Amino acid sequence: MFEEKKDIEEQVDGTNSSPVLEEKKRHTANNQLDEAAAYLAQAGHVEYTAEERKAVIRKIDLFVCVPMCLTYFLQQLDKSSLSYAAIFDIQAETNLVGSQYSWLSSVVYIAQLCLQPASSYALIAFPIKYWVTFNMLAWSIVTVCTGAAKNFTGLVICRLLLGIFEATILPSFIFLTQMWYTRREQSFRTIAYQIANSFAAILGPIMSFGIGKATENSSTVKEYQGIFFFIGSVSVAFVPVIFFMLPNSPGTARFLRKGNDRVMAIDRLKENQTGTKSSKWKWNQVWETYKDPKTYIWAAMYFCTSTPSGGFGAFGGLVVKGLGFTSFKAILMQAPTGAIAILTLLITIFLTNQFRARWAIVAACVIPPIAGAVGLVKVQRSDPYILLACYYVAQSLAGIQPLLYSWANLNQAGSTKRVVVFATMFVAQCTGNIVGPQVYLQRENPYYHTGLYVNIGCWTVLFCLIVFMRFYLSHLNRKQVQRRVGLGLPADLKDMSIMPYGELEAYKAELAQQMTAAGLDAAKLMRMRLTI
Repeated sequence: MFEEKKDIEEQVDGTNSSPVLEEKKRHTANNQLDEAAAYLAQAGHVEYTAEERKAVIRKIDLFVCVPMCLTYFLQQLDKSSLSYAAIFDIQAETNLVGSQYSWLSSVVYIAQLCLQPASSYALIAFPIKYWVTFNMLAWSIVTVCTGAAKNFTGLVICRLLLGIFEATILPSFIFLTQMWYTRREQSFRTIAYQIANSFAAILGPIMSFGIGKATENSSTVKEYQGIFFFIGSVSVAFVPVIFFMLPNSPGTARFLRKGNDRVMAIDRLKENQTGTKSSKWKWNQVWETYKDPKTYIWAAMYFCTSTPSGGFGAFGGLVVKGLGFTSFKAILMQAPTGAIAILTLLITIFLTNQFRARWAIVAACVIPPIAGAVGLVKVQRSDPYILLACYYVAQSLAGIQPLLYSWANLNQAGSTKRVVVFATMFVAQCTGNIVGPQVYLQRENPYYHTGLYVNIGCWTVLFCLIVFMRFYLSHLNRKQVQRRVGLGLPADLKDMSIMPYGELEAYKAELAQQMTAAGLDAAKLMRMRLTI
């Protein structure tokens, strides 16, 4: 979508001249991507219709996108089980004091931050299907074991292990999305598993309500324990389903054995202008990335997004319960937050496609959370339902993070740059999620004013950064216009990332004619624009 058009040398042609599969290679993720490119070179050019292309995409969605959505849904359930347990008094039952509950949330992201390099390396060393399902099984078992913890030590060990095993999921899904989908398709699939994430916020509280009722009068299993036992067991039960459905790569996927499906699936990826893989690490792009002011602005944006998100994720249920509701009412009142998140995501998708001004959509998403948090601070405690409405208004924060990621990721040209920018943003995200719960002070229960004021401050800074980035990208685009004009190329380029396919093909043909007439490569033209 928001793509910086430069660094021509980074491109790897999808029909590269690598040797065809002449010898059996060790089945690592990278080798499988190389095999996909070699398969395409061996198959040669294949004609296919738009309907055949759509049929292949539907198959890919079923066997790639659906397992990703299901895994993300279950991961969010397992991760959120602590906040559900908090509504059923896990703090009192396990004798947590001071900031210990906050650390149970923060330690997950400390583990993810520390394990990220190892998790990223594992994507190179192991086939992605086996790596994802192994970690899914491991974190599901850890969630079940969390129910047996009786004190802070046991809980923090379980949460640390949960963070270790969940650390790989986001980079794995980004890897899968880039492996299987064109850039035009990636944003919608990213939104799809973000929506699945929000469905967990709907079903998780409902499940916890039922578990709480079932264990309410139990003398052996407390409500908070039942939540961990049940949610963890559900995740374990779905591991075989994910293992059966999820493929390793386009070159080996069983569901692409019919006709030319495999060739079509791989050939589509040439639209990315990077082929199926660029495995060469380029240090000059690393230095260039860290000399680019945009890198630090993206990181600051992600920190400002994740800090409130981390705090609300851990303490949102306690904020609602503190309005005077019982545990059972408070847990049910968490379910609408997921629906609000889904609605926000769908509305932002529609508005982005309608108006094609992404920065404005992202900025608009920041305003309701600010208003909601201000209401939670200023409205009198005698009006619990007005305060609850303020809490719901603030939940539109769910739309900010996926939009920011898409904006940043697709503004980077070159695979090394994208990896480095993502890693930097991931560090900022984890740092924000670590800090977020720490500013919700136990001594301020149930008001948590410090945490809410920090959230308001972060969102305000985020809004300013978004506006600044908009003008900064406009400045860079003006420089690119001058560069294009100097080469005798068109000054203005349309944003192709969200064009309908018919409009896209017509526009690409028009550009190709202009470039051919000028004796230049059209790919160079399309890498000379930033979209705001």
